[in-house]
Amino acid sequence: AAQLDSALRFFLGENDVPLVPFPDWETLPYDAFSPHQDIISERLAALAQLPTLRRGILLVPVPTLMHRLAPRDYLDAHSLLLDTGQTLGLEAMRLRLEAAGYRCVATVMEHGEFAVRGSLLDLYPMGSPLPYRIELFDEEVESIRRFDPESQRSIESVGQVRLLPAREFPLDENGITRFRQGWRARFEGDPQQSPVYRDVSNALAPSGIEYYLPLFHERTHTLFDYLPDASLILTTDTVEQAAQTFWQEIGERHEQLGHDRERPLLPPVEMFLPVPEVFAGFRTRPRVQFQHFELESAHGTNFATAAPPSLNLDVRAANPTATLEAFLAGFDGRVLFAAETTGRREYLLELLRGHDIHPSPVENWTDFLDNDTRLGITVAPLEQGLLLTDPPLAIIAEPQLFGLQVLQRRRRKRAERDTDAIIRNLAELTIGAPVVHEDHGVGRYLGLQTLRVGDTDTEFLTLEYAGGDKLYVPVSSLHLISRYTGAAPDSAPLHKLGSGQWEKAKRKATEKVRDVAAELLAIYARREARHGYQYHIDEAQYRAFAAEFPFEETPDQQAAIDNVLASMRDDKPMDHLVCGDVGFGKTEVAMRAAFVAVQAGKQVALLTPTTLLTRQHLENFRDRFANWPVRIESLSRFRSKQEQSQVLTDLREGKVDILIGTHKLLQDGVKYRNLGLAIIDEDKAQTMLKMLDVLDE
Repeated sequence: AAQLDSALRFFLGENDVPLVPFPDWETLPYDAFSPHQDIISERLAALAQLPTLRRGILLVPVPTLMHRLAPRDYLDAHSLLLDTGQTLGLEAMRLRLEAAGYRCVATVMEHGEFAVRGSLLDLYPMGSPLPYRIELFDEEVESIRRFDPESQRSIESVGQVRLLPAREFPLDENGITRFRQGWRARFEGDPQQSPVYRDVSNALAPSGIEYYLPLFHERTHTLFDYLPDASLILTTDTVEQAAQTFWQEIGERHEQLGHDRERPLLPPVEMFLPVPEVFAGFRTRPRVQFQHFELESAHGTNFATAAPPSLNLDVRAANPTATLEAFLAGFDGRVLFAAETTGRREYLLELLRGHDIHPSPVENWTDFLDNDTRLGITVAPLEQGLLLTDPPLAIIAEPQLFGLQVLQRRRRKRAERDTDAIIRNLAELTIGAPVVHEDHGVGRYLGLQTLRVGDTDTEFLTLEYAGGDKLYVPVSSLHLISRYTGAAPDSAPLHKLGSGQWEKAKRKATEKVRDVAAELLAIYARREARHGYQYHIDEAQYRAFAAEFPFEETPDQQAAIDNVLASMRDDKPMDHLVCGDVGFGKTEVAMRAAFVAVQAGKQVALLTPTTLLTRQHLENFRDRFANWPVRIESLSRFRSKQEQSQVLTDLREGKVDILIGTHKLLQDGVKYRNLGLAIIDEDKAQTMLKMLDVLDE
């Protein structure tokens, strides 16, 4: 749906056809987590808009469509219009907002919050892009103004504001009563044993309460009930498979999580639409099905399209653009290149011009259609190209040229513990596998054995140690066993029980830890006694640079950025270690620091472990700094000796702002005019120490 949304916005251009987003909760079925308030806000805004929408496009993934929803009359009954000149009692309004799920806070920052300060009511309605400040004169609404939640400054006056409920379920007295009755009717046992039941009874919304939504309503609706009668449904050829897959996932999650007595689950049919009901909903309105194959039936329409070709640039070939050139030579229509960002467009232009391909920059799709240039290039984050045969016209998206590497997507993962080190399930243990007991050291797992302890039969893990000694570990103490990660499993050195070998090994490890700690203490003591360069950050320019970041910073990423900038403002030497998995945003932290250094007139060195990573960083940095007068160069085996010599000369003269390279940056001939920041994308201590020596010089 996100890919289709980007493509539609590109092709619609200036067209005023509204695109209505209806996001997924972004949780797994029956999760004990609640969606973010911004997601709930978008969903409620869409549901409120749909019944009266006369013209527009609604994009919905199949899993989102399969969720049951609050009935339409719930939104109507819990919505409110406020006009200037209207009479409004603050206390009554506060109680009404709380009943609708809004939270009273000191300062309004997020959707679903309100604050009362004297005669002012600050309110962030669901579905609204900005919060509102309502000023009262006695009990009359004197003015309504939008304001910026960051600066808390008013922006503009409006005459009216519509308030939607803050949740997709009521948490007022009637809603709580209906929930309690529904719970007791569906689940056996004492309801007071469930934290979910107790929280809702106390007018609290526990995490994951959305998966009990049917208990708050007499009936539920589906998205089909919200669609206008004149709606046209369009589906792709993967809808049925996606619906079947999601329904199977629902069943698996229900089976996996349905045995918790404190958190019993509703049957899947109460919370989700079965696949037959989904297709029954499709039949309630006219439907168009898209297929990828040619239809021979007279009831279908075959558009004059073909599959976009793969035009991968082979950087190792003598002519990397040979495939692209062959396509352009054999295609007699017009071609538009789509670059993902402004920086990527400049990079692509430079690359194509080097092979005598000269596309003309155009503003957008409409601009390309309005002129007669044969080759054009624009900025559009398309993941698929387009090939029309009548009229002949092609769009070449970046993935066609560079593969999937070009797609810059933030991969979000849940926080996980180290599943490689901790054995969570007995099924993960194989007979004869070496394991480590926290108190007794390395042994071999021989399987499960039932032993009678007192009057109870208990299962134990049997571990064999050196000399054939056996250790029986209760299954309840599984957390004491971890996976052995040393030498080859067959040659794992087994410890002897009672010999003190394991205690001696742990004692040596502890001593080494103390040695490292003492060394670190000495290093940091020397660092505290030294003075470094103190950066003064131009806040306006920095905010402009940060605003160009196309993603929302994660809390940890923002904390890392803030810590690095705070250290750069300090007069102490800076040394930060930024850890994170691939795709978690470490490079953006480095880019923010590099921007601050370059703006202060300093040079930046970025050390990478491989030539390939050097090239990737070069492209990413040039893309990120495309709108700024920053020169970024690299040193690697991909550059000729003449090019490297020119880069080194310009580096000494201060004409290169950011230099990216492998160990070549550590060679004697690399001299900086004013090096102020080193970024090391490397995990080898020896390389780090060499770079620190360069900095000391």
